[in-house]
Amino acid sequence: MPRAERPAGPLLLGVRHHGPGSARAVRAALDAARPRAVLVEGPPEADALLPLAADERMRPPVALLAHAVDDPGQAAFWPLAAFSPEWIAIRWALEHGVPVRFIDLPAANSLAMTQENGNGNGNGEGDEDRDGGAEEGEEGSVARAPVDPIGVLARTAGYDDPERWWEDVVEHRARDGEAVDPRAPFAALAEAMTALREVYGDGGHPRDAVREAHMRIQLRKVGKEFGDDIAVVCGAWHVPALGTRTTLTADRALLKGLPKVKAELTWVPWSHRRLARHSGYGAGIDSPGWYGHLFDAPDRPIERWMTKVAGLMRDEDRFVSSAHVIEAVRLAETLAAMRGRPLAGLGETTDAIRAVMCEGSDVPLALVQDRLIVGEALGEVPDTAPAVPLQRDLTRQQRTLRLKPEAQERELELDLRKDNDAARSRLLHRLRILAVGWGEPAAGRASTGTFRESWRLRWEPELYVQVAEAGTWGTTVLSAATAKAGAQAASATALAEVTALAEQCLLAELPDALPVVMRALADRAALDSDVGRLADALPALARTLRYGDVRSTDTAALAGVAAGLAERICVGLPPACTGLDADGAAELRGRLDGVHTAIGLLTGAAPANPGTATDADTGTATDAGTGTDANADTGTNTNANADTGTNTNANADTGTNADTGTGTNTNANADTDTGTDIGTNADRGGLRGRWTAVLHKLAARDTVAGVIRGRATRLLLDEGRLAEDDAARLMGLALSPGTPPADAAEWIEGFVGGSAGGGMLLVHDERLLGLVDAWLTGVPADRFADVLPLLRRTFSAYEAGVRRTLGELVRRGPSAGGPAATGTGAGAGAPAPGFGPGLDEARADAVEPVLRLLLGLHNDPGPDGDARSGQAGRAANVEEPLGATG
Repeated sequence: MPRAERPAGPLLLGVRHHGPGSARAVRAALDAARPRAVLVEGPPEADALLPLAADERMRPPVALLAHAVDDPGQAAFWPLAAFSPEWIAIRWALEHGVPVRFIDLPAANSLAMTQENGNGNGNGEGDEDRDGGAEEGEEGSVARAPVDPIGVLARTAGYDDPERWWEDVVEHRARDGEAVDPRAPFAALAEAMTALREVYGDGGHPRDAVREAHMRIQLRKVGKEFGDDIAVVCGAWHVPALGTRTTLTADRALLKGLPKVKAELTWVPWSHRRLARHSGYGAGIDSPGWYGHLFDAPDRPIERWMTKVAGLMRDEDRFVSSAHVIEAVRLAETLAAMRGRPLAGLGETTDAIRAVMCEGSDVPLALVQDRLIVGEALGEVPDTAPAVPLQRDLTRQQRTLRLKPEAQERELELDLRKDNDAARSRLLHRLRILAVGWGEPAAGRASTGTFRESWRLRWEPELYVQVAEAGTWGTTVLSAATAKAGAQAASATALAEVTALAEQCLLAELPDALPVVMRALADRAALDSDVGRLADALPALARTLRYGDVRSTDTAALAGVAAGLAERICVGLPPACTGLDADGAAELRGRLDGVHTAIGLLTGAAPANPGTATDADTGTATDAGTGTDANADTGTNTNANADTGTNTNANADTGTNADTGTGTNTNANADTDTGTDIGTNADRGGLRGRWTAVLHKLAARDTVAGVIRGRATRLLLDEGRLAEDDAARLMGLALSPGTPPADAAEWIEGFVGGSAGGGMLLVHDERLLGLVDAWLTGVPADRFADVLPLLRRTFSAYEAGVRRTLGELVRRGPSAGGPAATGTGAGAGAPAPGFGPGLDEARADAVEPVLRLLLGLHNDPGPDGDARSGQAGRAANVEEPLGATG
């Protein structure tokens, strides 16, 4: 094609960044002009990276990333989409063998200037799409609000929406018909920008003068090599300044004394989501996915768009037929005609989709906005692109573990018993230590084991900056995480920080960092005397002790520290629970739950403790050689409690203790073993026994806040350490007439409040429900308003079904009985509807084997070799608690 005649001087192609109409016009202008060189707005240090744009593995959207070598967190991006005019110019030059160069201010200067202005994350774009608002000038005075050139032109043309004006004037221009000069749109836009610059000057962007001076210097330099036969692709706002005649001395004077840092540049993948204006990107657009569609669609863009939307709706199991697509296209075209637009734009298509495919609802329309209008495209760069060593190691591991970075958020379920999933877990935990937020732990499907993990993954372009920052700690993910963990352990001041770090090190499997963290943990634990901080630290330690089985991690070093913390908590917690206000009591209640759960986890890891143990067990039994126990088992039996003698009974104790006693072992609610408790469980006389004694103290002390006393009582009841009669007695005392109503309400909140399952407890224990009902009806009218907020907070946490059942039970009254009602006894009355007159033992015996199978409990073999069930089975397990929710 012969070159078109054009005026003397460089061909200045002013564009809107990320505008598909501008991209098409640039390609047409370059095809017509055939320049000898192409200059593009961008950092000159990236000239060596331009040949990578021709690599077939380079898929936009991508971005040039520049970061300071000494401070990788000081970074800037120059994003390019497939429909960006700069990208089209670069690809045209590479395809035609024409030299292409960047001419904007060097990244070394722009990063330094951004750092001086106090903005830690600059962006390298210099375009006409600016954020509104005032900005600080060089002398520190507040400048006028920056000008939005597109907005000014749109208002001048009578449009209230700049995007709609740009679509009508540029994006929807006819592509066929009478031939026009490809340079005509750029000449018209340059004329408009010249008029704006005459009125607004720099438009509130004083840095643009420095950038434009550097661009003019580069134009002179390239002009000496190629003459005027060059094309310049830059933001339309800069075209008038580049066409202005200035002296080289004046331009150099503007650049004199600019700050400078050492910078490194590379290509990184970008995403449509990060091109959107709402992401904070200064040159962002509202609808990158829509613009990408307009650029890629060869014809009939509206019909193709509606087809995409229909496909998305069908993927989400919404009924959308071909008739919906046809009607939506017709409605969009009709709306465009009514509004006087040359072609249906995004507004018309969105209104049509809402009316036809979404039935007027904005809920499914939000899915279209997120998936299509903004889009989820994530670019790719070739392996030959420069990268910090840490990034290369991360990329290698991502491929090995088949963890592809994706812009769309997704859930990842890991089974740590599988080698590949365990390696994925280690990588994600190590990245969390390095503050690379690719994945966050999520609540997965219910599982009581530690071999499952759930993650929520989303790769954002900013993570490349975070990886570059983390690269200062090491060249591989393992070495960098190890170094950072050690540094954090040394600088941590709070005990909870070190315990959390120890948990992270075990999860990330950092064997070289763990000794450093353990030393810091031991030092902080020895110096910290605050019970609250100790209670905050213990749960994390207890959780880490569970990881040894699945992760093959040696957690023995933590057991001693954890046991020491637990002992100190047992000593210091009762005094710390007195004299608290409402907020302090609520906070300590949460810590009480955390410590209780932690001690339950420590049961299998606490070290041996010699001495005398006292525990509260239900049942009465005497073991002394060969004898008879309270559960009617006679003869020589075998039991997990290895007491010296012939008879060892499985029915006298609760749990799975392994105690070695000497002489006579007597269990009668309070077990006393004289000898050495060497079991890893330490249930009687060990950590569990001391914690049980602490809960008893808290439940019985009047000086302890009501919410804590109630919660301690509930924990004892759930663990089988408190008889139901004793729980009812404590509730009766707490709700007695002499107790202030507010204190009684706090006790109820601690006992049955929140997500502690208290609603079901009241449903199945009519005595406790009767006590609460009697107290509530006896609250004086003048005091009822004071306790109502506490009661509302307590009972509103119950599920609707539980609240409904409680209401029905209260409405029936005490005479209606309840689930616990029986057909015998002095107090027996008519059974409640839905309940039998008494316990049907035959039906209960039939259910018991299935229940044991569901709970993972093994049936005990009876004297005849069969599994015991029925009354004998129930007697054999009368003291076996079902756990915290039993």
